[in-house]
Amino acid sequence: MRTLRKTVRRSFAAFALCELVVILCVAGGVRPAAGVRRAVELGCLAFVAAATTLLLLDLGRHLREGLPWRSAFPAALADSVPAAVRRLIVHEITLSAGFLRWVTRRGPHGVRDGDLPVPYASGQAATMYGFLFVCVVETAALAFLIPWPAVHAVTLVLDVWGCYVLIALHASCVVRPHVIGADGSLRLRYGALLDIRVPADRIASAHLERHFPDGRRAAAEESGLTELAVAGQTTVTVHLTEPVRYTRVLGRPAEARVFRFYADDPASAVAALRAGSKLPPGSCGA
Repeated sequence: MRTLRKTVRRSFAAFALCELVVILCVAGGVRPAAGVRRAVELGCLAFVAAATTLLLLDLGRHLREGLPWRSAFPAALADSVPAAVRRLIVHEITLSAGFLRWVTRRGPHGVRDGDLPVPYASGQAATMYGFLFVCVVETAALAFLIPWPAVHAVTLVLDVWGCYVLIALHASCVVRPHVIGADGSLRLRYGALLDIRVPADRIASAHLERHFPDGRRAAAEESGLTELAVAGQTTVTVHLTEPVRYTRVLGRPAEARVFRFYADDPASAVAALRAGSKLPPGSCGA
């Protein structure tokens, strides 16, 4: 089974490359030979058959080990699909779902009755729309400047996709705010990229504090500090009684004991944390 798994993963990479070449040929007005098209189709069928066989074998193994169907199928997918590909697929689905929620003007995601949403997206709105304007201008300019049909088609697709990703990223930040639970818990998010849950019993203090960090988003420092800056700044600092583990943007695990994050209304966020977690008065200050 290990040999079959390696074959499927290598075949997927080769198949994706062949499909890209065919798409570029069609976009450039070059019609691939019948033999090439037939070879690509047969390769696609062989890859689907091998991947399905591997998935069924993994599924049967997990069922024999006693896992229920609901747990066995995701476990089989995890065995067959590399972690990086799974994260990319989940990210794209979450990004698209956030964009649709934003377009249809539905309420924020993951906010239950009694919870307090803590928005942060307005702090970066001007920057995001500025980037979007530049992308649109670039797309229009390249459409007139590039004379080669193949290069023009590829560039147009990439530019339009870039504009969509930029809008969807901002939309996911709007519909996925930080959340202070009714029980005093804290959920820190950044769009579809980051989701950190802090239980209420681990929050030791919360106070207003403006910082302008220059490090990477959600990168845990040796001191146990993690900063989730928006527009280059954070406004709330939360100290914990013990570290909390989380997954960084690119999938690496990390842990932190101090979190700094940005909130549009930091005073309300600190007050809600203090009230929900029953923190003493000295734990909240400006």
